[in-house]
Amino acid sequence: MTRMLFALSLGFAGLIHATQTVQAEAVQPRTVQTPSGPACGLRARVLDRLAQRYGETRRGIGLAANNTVMEVFASADTGSWSITVTLPDGVTCLMASGQGFEAMTEELPAKGDPA
Repeated sequence: MTRMLFALSLGFAGLIHATQTVQAEAVQPRTVQTPSGPACGLRARVLDRLAQRYGETRRGIGLAANNTVMEVFASADTGSWSITVTLPDGVTCLMASGQGFEAMTEELPAKGDPA
């Protein structure tokens, strides 16, 4: 459990760092894939591709650094998942993707209880 939380923390730290990096770059509103960077494009096009090609729907959303919106998409059928970040100008970038998505809901431990 502690290892999983640690791994998730590292993943989100990387996501925040990547979001700030994407913010610093000039991103054109078209689909782009560079060897060292994320694939970015118009939001409607990126979401359509996630839905049509991978069967993924939005499973979570949050506000990230610099007024960017972070979203998690996943497919219940295939277990594929994707994390996107949408910039204030409407450009959406695919930050990470993978397999084996599993929805979980965990309660926080009561205050004072050892984890």
